[in-house]
Amino acid sequence: MTEKERSEQRGKSGRNSGRNSGTSDKSDLDVRELQRRLAAFAAARDWGPYHTPKNLTSALSVEAAELVEIFQWLTPEQSAHVMEDPDFAHRVRDEVADVLAYLLQFCEVLGVDALEALADKIDRNEQRYPVGARGPAAPGRIKSTPAAAGSSADGSSHTDGHSAE
Repeated sequence: MTEKERSEQRGKSGRNSGRNSGTSDKSDLDVRELQRRLAAFAAARDWGPYHTPKNLTSALSVEAAELVEIFQWLTPEQSAHVMEDPDFAHRVRDEVADVLAYLLQFCEVLGVDALEALADKIDRNEQRYPVGARGPAAPGRIKSTPAAAGSSADGSSHTDGHSAE
């Protein structure tokens, strides 16, 4: 079973039942529990003084770049099937874990509720990009092509790529 199929199975059942590696079901883990574990891990090693917002965002950026590196020279088609290769799948999962770990630690240090922040952002995006609007070319948004950016519906010329408002 591919990683994508396991993910789809977890989504359908609400459990991690697609996992066949013999590990325990971890679908009941929550963000707060993971943050507590990460904080305890860092505290036990006296890493607290180094876990500043600046350092955590730098580490997050490095780990995100390592995730990008996996896909850097793949074609779009190859990248869509990366989880079918056990070696690639392992690397992707490790980098995703590193990115998430630093993001959760960053949120913990600053007191950001990651899930609430995400829910709020989705709400704003639903308002900003209503169904039926066509991406960045929607009315009031940046024009989608350089040619379209050069003129507006009223015939006036705009060279900055933004619509007249």
